[in-house]
Amino acid sequence: MTRTLLTAGVGVAALLALSACSSSSDDDGSAASGGSEKLSGTVTVFAAASLKESFTTLGETFEKEHPGTKVTFSFGGSDSLAASITGGAPADVFASASPKTMKIVTDAGDAAGTPVTFVRNQLEIATLPGNPDKIASLKDLTDAKLKVVLCAEEVPCGAAAKTALDASDLKLTPVSYEQDVKAALTKVELKEADAAVVYKTDVHAAGDKVEGVDFPESAEAVNDYPIARLKDSQNTAGADAFIDLVRSDAGQKVLTEAGFLKS
Repeated sequence: MTRTLLTAGVGVAALLALSACSSSSDDDGSAASGGSEKLSGTVTVFAAASLKESFTTLGETFEKEHPGTKVTFSFGGSDSLAASITGGAPADVFASASPKTMKIVTDAGDAAGTPVTFVRNQLEIATLPGNPDKIASLKDLTDAKLKVVLCAEEVPCGAAAKTALDASDLKLTPVSYEQDVKAALTKVELKEADAAVVYKTDVHAAGDKVEGVDFPESAEAVNDYPIARLKDSQNTAGADAFIDLVRSDAGQKVLTEAGFLKS
């Protein structure tokens, strides 16, 4: 009888131990499956002016997917944004309209890792609605009677316009050089200029406020757009997650619908 009770006791103990191991294993598995870090806090994104509409949409998507987060943006000329970053302005992500302006940040050691190209953009001529001046080519912009606006050459859209003009051996004298592509487009929207050389995406975003004119020389000046998390980011998890969204199928859909080209 004693031997039987001892044997039964050992069996029960073994079953309890096995149950405990199983329970422990289940707990570990549950922790692993739900172990993805919950995002919170603010993600500060410095982005080229031409990304304003699409990135604003992606920021709203990000906040819905990650309750408790907030995405704040600073849009402007990529060169000015790069200078702000290297000057110590706090930010988590930089999305530039050209590798050249991104290089300002990487050369200063302010980027974490290697920037990745996520989209490309091509130039287009923005004219007044209905194109009353019958502008049909880049050469037409050299007409002295036209008031034409360009981006400043240090800005990616200005550098691209110069490349296109040089490829065509054309020279024109704009009425003004603007510090970002939105400022150049606004001159046409306000009828302060007859035309501006901007990005296709900006013409698309302006709707019926302007009319777009394609020109073949724009193929010589397609800009790559790189994105990177910044070294001094205060929200690295949020920054990486935002970059992942930009590069995801959903993010690429928003960008291509805005007129960007896939990288």
